[in-house]
Amino acid sequence: MSSNETPRGPIDSSRIPRYAGPATFARLPRLDEVGTADVAVVGVPFDSGVSYRPGARFGGNAIREASRLLRPYNPAQDASPFALAQVADAGDIAANPFNINEAVETIEAAADDLLGTGARMMTLGGDHTIALPLLRSVAKKHGPVALLHFDAHLDTWDTYFGAEYTHGTPFRRAVEEGILDTEALSHVGTRGPLYGKQDLTDDEKMGFGIVTSADVYRRGADEVADQLRQRIGDRPLYISIDIDCLDPAHAPGTGTPEAGGMTSRELLEILRGLASCNLVSADVVEVAPAYDHAEITSVAASHTAYELTTIMSRQIAASRA
Repeated sequence: MSSNETPRGPIDSSRIPRYAGPATFARLPRLDEVGTADVAVVGVPFDSGVSYRPGARFGGNAIREASRLLRPYNPAQDASPFALAQVADAGDIAANPFNINEAVETIEAAADDLLGTGARMMTLGGDHTIALPLLRSVAKKHGPVALLHFDAHLDTWDTYFGAEYTHGTPFRRAVEEGILDTEALSHVGTRGPLYGKQDLTDDEKMGFGIVTSADVYRRGADEVADQLRQRIGDRPLYISIDIDCLDPAHAPGTGTPEAGGMTSRELLEILRGLASCNLVSADVVEVAPAYDHAEITSVAASHTAYELTTIMSRQIAASRA
């Protein structure tokens, strides 16, 4: 949209109750209602790459439902993201649930189309397999990108049952394909048992730094965010958030929960500390609502997506000023 156009924001909750009407993200307009968007919120209902509990294919819509309670002004970032830039719900990318290779190609092509309109993507998963095609698409536009990967797990394993494309392998594939800037890669929130020490050795060789959930607890969100900002610099940044970076107390609705995770407060504060970074796109994945009592996970994921969307909207508005 041009600088003199006024973005179309969410439905007015003083006129239509939050529980009424279609559940777009944050009750924003659909992409087809506004024509073009600066930030496109898109779902990818795909979970054929999971290695344990399925159900993340329903995550995007669960996040949308939980996002009904989001409001237009974000006091933590002192911004009204939906007034600064046009944010719209782009619906879902439908991918073949029986053929992972074909699904990966479909997701990449659809992401190419969205990014080709000039939008940044805020993607709602789906399992973490989808990060690879999204990164491929983003790298076509920006070149190799910095990556912040919030997760309980490394997701840099080689294969599962001989399969190269799973939710535990996307970032190894991304490094192998040269679409990540290996000078600016970090995992955040990792914890729990591994297959062996070689997992860490291999991960380090790929260029990843690690901030464990224990590091976040001991050092605090502000110090961690400062460290991450220094590592990223002004590079184009992609943030990928597996909701299991949170402790199961804060995110029970996920496929591979691990004890000892971050709180939702810590995650949100770290993200807010990254507001000056050049965030070009992001995803929130692995929300599995079948295990999500009282929508705890979906609420955390909706607020996480809201903070990421706010960062992108602020940067878009600043670029037009």
